[in-house]
Amino acid sequence: MSPAELLAAADLARLCAHAPYSNYQVGAAVLTADGSVITGCNVENASYGLTMCAERVAIGSAVALGQPLISAIAIVAGEGPPPFPCGACRQVLSEFAASELPIYVANSSALDRYETTTLGALLPHAFRLR
Repeated sequence: MSPAELLAAADLARLCAHAPYSNYQVGAAVLTADGSVITGCNVENASYGLTMCAERVAIGSAVALGQPLISAIAIVAGEGPPPFPCGACRQVLSEFAASELPIYVANSSALDRYETTTLGALLPHAFRLR
C-alpha cells in the first residue's frame, strides 16, 4: 500500500473525530502485517486526561481485531501543525512496531506534501520489557 493510500484512509477517519474542545481533528490509519488498514480518530472528553489520540484508537482497534503487528502508520490533521504522534502514542507504537516503522504525517489540505519519519527517529530510546 502506498503512503498516499494510507494517508487518504487517515483523512477519511479524521472526519469522524470528536474534537469539540480543541477543534483539532485527527485521523490515523495503521497498516498491519497482513495488509489490513485499520483507522481511528481522536476522541476528546470534557475531562481532558481521558481524551484518546487517533493513533491509539487505531492501534487498539487493530489489536482488538487480532492484528497487533503494525507495518506503517499515517496521521492526518485538518489544519494546524503537522500531527506528529505525542509521547504516549510513540510509546504505544513501540509496543506493536519496530523502530523502522514508517510514519507519514500531513494536513488534509496537502496530502501530497506529507512528511515521513520513523518511530526510531521520534523515540530513539523506547522503553521495552522484551
